[in-house]
Amino acid sequence: MGIFDKFKEKLSGFFATSPENVTVEKVKSGLSKTRTNIFEKIKKAIGFGRKIDDNLLYEIEEILITSDIGVEATDQIIQSLQRAAKSKDIFSSEDVFELLKLEIISLLEKSAQSINSNPFQIDENNKPHTILVVGVNGVGKTTTIGKLAYNFKKLNKTVLIGAADTFRAAANEQLEIWAERAGVPLIQQRQGADPAAVAYDTLHSAISRKIDIVILDTAGRLHNKANLMAELAKIDRVLKKLKPNAPDEVLLVLDATTGQNAIQQAREFTKVTPITGLVLTKLDGTAKGGVIIPIAMEFKIPVKFIGVGEKIDDLQPFNPVLFVEALFEN
Repeated sequence: MGIFDKFKEKLSGFFATSPENVTVEKVKSGLSKTRTNIFEKIKKAIGFGRKIDDNLLYEIEEILITSDIGVEATDQIIQSLQRAAKSKDIFSSEDVFELLKLEIISLLEKSAQSINSNPFQIDENNKPHTILVVGVNGVGKTTTIGKLAYNFKKLNKTVLIGAADTFRAAANEQLEIWAERAGVPLIQQRQGADPAAVAYDTLHSAISRKIDIVILDTAGRLHNKANLMAELAKIDRVLKKLKPNAPDEVLLVLDATTGQNAIQQAREFTKVTPITGLVLTKLDGTAKGGVIIPIAMEFKIPVKFIGVGEKIDDLQPFNPVLFVEALFEN
């Protein structure tokens, strides 16, 4: 049994506490374009019986960088391959892939990404568990909220959504559609209403109704950081009037199809508000899924969820072992 197989053995608890729609197959299917972009290219470069030398490592380095894994992560991976090649620890393509898997898992673990943590688990003594969702318009924030609500409901949790993005005219309508699909109630006010007031009403209602999970949408006006910072700070203040440790989570939604631009968005949002977790959407539509690695490395923030399709059950919890297995499945 390889070292990577020992990692896989630890995942039984991960699935036991996840909704039934959380499957390895969904993750593998959603990452098929990224897998082709990384695994298939490396497999082709290695070929049959090719010597593992500097020329091959240079080709692998180029593949990793052009797959949006990033320069820093790629440099660490290549250095490990060079050390292993020099000490004769790798002889075959299987050895190369095994080391690549372990290096990527190691990089993600160092970025505060736990192998066994499950983002669906909440503190039953600290309800309602309050989640603030942030991100620029167009990244899939509204659909993520609907899918997240659906997943929690599948775990027999009661959920209440708050439409605190009152700036965009279509925001409430879109969220209303997704709340209906998820089968959960929605608190909303007219366009232009105070977002903090919506957040307050939502949490107040959740407390009185003994709701398990509160999910709050927010505006994504990153081009006006001063206003956004003030708005999020006010939401934070009013939530704390009702629940001193609220919000329990601040999830930043990023569009994986934008590649390196997603990293820049993360940089800007981490300046505006403390982010506790990341959501990477639209992974099924891009070959740039490797961007998860430099994002996690730079910000030391765990990736909590990944979007691998348009259906309501296509939001999956992120797990480094499953991610690596999906990338390098032969």
